[in-house]
Amino acid sequence: MMNQQQLQHLYWRAGFGPRPADVAANLSPRKALRQLLRDSATVEPLQGPQMQAAEMQAMPPAPTPDLRQDPQAPALRKGELTPAQRKEQNRQIREAFYEMNTGWLARMATSPAQLREKLTFFWHGHFACRVRRPAAALQLNNTLRRLALGKFGDLLLAVSKEPAMLQFLNNQQNRKQRPNENFAREVMELFTMGRGHYSEQDVKEAARAFTGWSYDAQGQFTFRERQHDAGPKTFLGRTGNFGGEDILNIILEQPQTAEFLTTKLYRFFVNDTPNPAHIQPLARAFFQSNYDIQDLVERLFSADWFYDAAHVGTRIKSPIELLAGIKRTLGVELPDKRPLIVFQKALGQTLFEPPNVAGWAGGRTWIDSSTLLFRLQLPQVLLRNAEISISLKEDENDLDPQVARSARTFRQQVQAQAKLAPLGLLLANTPEAQQPAELSRFLLQAPIRPDNLQLVQQAARQAPADGRLRTMVTSLLSLPEYQLM
Repeated sequence: MMNQQQLQHLYWRAGFGPRPADVAANLSPRKALRQLLRDSATVEPLQGPQMQAAEMQAMPPAPTPDLRQDPQAPALRKGELTPAQRKEQNRQIREAFYEMNTGWLARMATSPAQLREKLTFFWHGHFACRVRRPAAALQLNNTLRRLALGKFGDLLLAVSKEPAMLQFLNNQQNRKQRPNENFAREVMELFTMGRGHYSEQDVKEAARAFTGWSYDAQGQFTFRERQHDAGPKTFLGRTGNFGGEDILNIILEQPQTAEFLTTKLYRFFVNDTPNPAHIQPLARAFFQSNYDIQDLVERLFSADWFYDAAHVGTRIKSPIELLAGIKRTLGVELPDKRPLIVFQKALGQTLFEPPNVAGWAGGRTWIDSSTLLFRLQLPQVLLRNAEISISLKEDENDLDPQVARSARTFRQQVQAQAKLAPLGLLLANTPEAQQPAELSRFLLQAPIRPDNLQLVQQAARQAPADGRLRTMVTSLLSLPEYQLM
């Protein structure tokens, strides 16, 4: 039984949860990790809505150069869009993001490349970026996916040259004699070293080095030499005629960068409370390996302490982990995918829409009175087709200004199908009276409270024979214990 718990722990942390078949295979955690690595060796890009993207390229972009402005199309003078054109453009952009969002969520739930998708999800929050153009957002997402398990230096350089990131952090405004420090600051504070390990002068000098980093009308990185400050710069104690790549290389030469990244990965994969005794050896190995991400996560998931009770069933699932996990474990499908967007907004995490450049705070911030209530109601919606009524909070970044200014109420009976037969096979040789407890060991990572187990047992006894399994599953997923992984 301990092996099953460890195996499930690995599948939840290195992916989006176990399927009944994963547990039935009865692999050791070490063999399961090797399988996860093999399955994630290849890269399959996420596909975008090609037709809609082509249509949007033919449409005039929104003219205002705000942080979410189209990073690839030429700017237009104010007034070149009619209200009807703007409304149609917003609709197409919104539909494209919805398709990308639900497509990625389905990928998380079904892809064999669980570790690659989980790391793509991690980097999606680490390199948080929110732009208005779906093509640019998708290009960044696939860059994260392609390099998710490679060398961090390659990933950092590639992300730093992505048009979406350059636009989001204003580097297209960073020019000789008029430097913009936003991009350089966030590269150091949020992406590499962390606050307190550089000076304000370092920020100014780094910003000068990134002058001229931009993109063209086709959405490709371009270096505009005439806008670049080629003069000498002093950065982290080094002096030279540095360009942007030099700055990134100097940052990677700092052991603090390896420690900062390892700590963040530890908080995501292991525990919200960092343990220096675990992190320091990992950080040293990460630094010595030239920032080999696959080597780092393999060491992390192979460590004996990774399976300690202090780390099992102790992390609150993010909204995406919750939704992807239910879909993966139960094979849940929704003919109409739109409610999945509503669920994400109600729970506080929408793919491709981080709240700011720092990403999602995570941890206990996922839970408040409204989100917890909805989390506990969600299994009834997905497994019982219950009607749902949600008041969504205002979102100042919503593409529809009228929607952004007012809270919205979503009321709908959600149609969903779940594949419970594989769960039934897990219980095939288990006496009926013991099935709730056996099922709880698979569905819950945190130990079930005795009074909650009694409630599940009571619900199972009262259910008709043909609905007993669905009743048990719904009851277990509706417990606070299911919010933990």
